[in-house]
Amino acid sequence: MTAGITVYWRPGCTYCIKLRTQLRLTRTPYRKVNIWRDPDAAAFVRSVAGGNETVPTVRVTSAAGRESVMVNPSLARIRQALTLR
Repeated sequence: MTAGITVYWRPGCTYCIKLRTQLRLTRTPYRKVNIWRDPDAAAFVRSVAGGNETVPTVRVTSAAGRESVMVNPSLARIRQALTLR
């Protein structure tokens, strides 16, 4: 399984802008998904955020295949999830 980061975001979200900027500045590869353009992504976010469309919501798959989903995580928390075994 391939390790990876998916950031679920929406336009105008300052927390999303901050996180995406940190990921870019540290050259951390990630995939971004706009929940306003992807109804399935919005439904996923609601399913893990207590029915709310709280962003950024981040899905991390570690190299060992372990999946973590976090709402408004820090960059450190994301990097830690990438190393889980």
